[in-house]
Amino acid sequence: MGGPSAERDVSLRSGAAVAKGLREAGYGVTEVDVKGYDLEIPAGVEAVFVALHGEFGEDGRVQAILNRKGVPYTGSGTEASRASFDKVISKERCAKAGIPTPEYEILRKGGKRSLSFPLVIKPACQGSSIGVHKVLAESDWDAAAKDALTYDERVIVERYIPGRELTVSVVGDEALPVVEIVAPEGWYDTKAKYTAGACQYRVPAPLDEGVRRRCQDLAVRMFKALGCRGFGRVDFRLSPARDLFVLELNNIPGFTETSLLPKAAAQAGMTFSALCDRIMGMARTD
Repeated sequence: MGGPSAERDVSLRSGAAVAKGLREAGYGVTEVDVKGYDLEIPAGVEAVFVALHGEFGEDGRVQAILNRKGVPYTGSGTEASRASFDKVISKERCAKAGIPTPEYEILRKGGKRSLSFPLVIKPACQGSSIGVHKVLAESDWDAAAKDALTYDERVIVERYIPGRELTVSVVGDEALPVVEIVAPEGWYDTKAKYTAGACQYRVPAPLDEGVRRRCQDLAVRMFKALGCRGFGRVDFRLSPARDLFVLELNNIPGFTETSLLPKAAAQAGMTFSALCDRIMGMARTD
């Protein structure tokens, strides 16, 4: 838990919740606050529950270290973690697998945009909506691009899809119930994500059966296209024309009190401690 990324505070909250859940499930737990780009595993540890969000935790680096140490860990392996965290690779995998995703382009500092407004700009490698902006007009572009580029030298510029925000968590090979996020002013940014009471969550999302099944099917397809294992969460936009677009896959989604995976698991009849236990039981090395 913790880690050196911009998502450190969220990770500490996730880690504390997971530790509590594992203890309730009967595990002996040691909490390790990761401060830099390496980690020491306490003697006697049999497996690691990775609750590190963002850089180092989700990009394959901590997984590579754990592989070298021969310590089983939760979630996806090194390559799948890297592919999930890098939105450029994720977009390429979507195209190869025939998974619908918003039209996009990749820009670097000084690059010229070709897509028209409204747009979303986001760092290629970040999470928790850090550095992500919805841009409606040219007058807002420069500030949004400057902020996104402070987090990564590459940014994804994506056509904004109006409509509904949906997410599907995958545990093992099972898609959990679809969750709809109703955010203030329709924008699910970092503040909305981690402010208790800021958003409404509809669990399960009020969808017709056809849309629900398509959403869950696409989530599992995305999970497999990236080579993920254990658990993850796939985010979608549902357009007014009922078209679904995959935005990204989060390979270590949040476990805080406002997080979406625990909400979906609860709807499926799984307590938080049972969820932690199930994920822990899938720990392995590459």
